[in-house]
Amino acid sequence: MQKGAGPLPFSPAGRQNIERYDPAVDGDYTGMCMPFGFTRSVNSPYPLQIMQNGTNIAFLFEQSTWFHVVPFRSTPPENMDPTWFGTSIAKWEGDTLVVETAGFNGFTRLDTKGNPHSDKMKLTQRFTRTDAGHISYVVTIDDPVYYTKPWTNQRTFTLTNDRLLEYSCEENNRSMWEGRIKIWVPPSSEQPRIFKPGQP
Repeated sequence: MQKGAGPLPFSPAGRQNIERYDPAVDGDYTGMCMPFGFTRSVNSPYPLQIMQNGTNIAFLFEQSTWFHVVPFRSTPPENMDPTWFGTSIAKWEGDTLVVETAGFNGFTRLDTKGNPHSDKMKLTQRFTRTDAGHISYVVTIDDPVYYTKPWTNQRTFTLTNDRLLEYSCEENNRSMWEGRIKIWVPPSSEQPRIFKPGQP
């Protein structure tokens, strides 16, 4: 598995997708206040808070005030409706929190660079408290559509005593209407229509 920086193991479909990706032409769903998705929310420059009780663990993102609640269970549900953040389950392996996610809608991208993922992606995130001030974060992307093999990225989170601030993303975005942000349309014509200004 690949770790850290370096070329990603794109499949031909993945290579074609990233080479043709141009948010100035195709739009970026985040510019329309659509959900970032799980990986891109974790990649956000804004902080996140992790909270736990006896049955769930919750990821609270300052970015757009998104949240993702994950139950502790050994197997995923049989039927998963495709969603922006996917459907996750959590478990402890010793001191490491392991979060496994599938059931994505395929609309989001992994990061701000635009690296793609499909609705077939399986995501494994591992959080390990290495000392009082840091968490080791290891994420594995397993997507047979856009990558030839699973690959892994690792980083370190720094804990702070700051609190999450209110974040407001407004859909009536002046930059969109004035053309600085391109209106994003879902990639499949079967998906709900996105209305443009002036349309009924």
